[in-house]
Amino acid sequence: MSGRTHARACPERTCVGCRKRAAKHELLRVVAGEGECVPDPRATLPGRGAYLHPVPNCLDLAVRRRAFPRAFRVQGTLEPGALREYVGAGASPADGQSAR
Repeated sequence: MSGRTHARACPERTCVGCRKRAAKHELLRVVAGEGECVPDPRATLPGRGAYLHPVPNCLDLAVRRRAFPRAFRVQGTLEPGALREYVGAGASPADGQSAR
């Protein structure tokens, strides 16, 4: 044996708000749907996704920097209404995920 540990690598993503890297399971996946940002806690909705820490500060930074249209590669603006409700409710990204 070589003495190496065989720890599984944890996928990382970058938050579009604060631009910090974090484990995928710590971030909330967001998709664009009909002119608005839609939270995707189970990460099953189709389409291009962007990742965000589920806290109001990161959401405000992302909206101010216009990060969602850039991440989704769409023209115009996207309404963060549904996403703001989800983040404001204090839900964590693990709430919508099934046990693996």
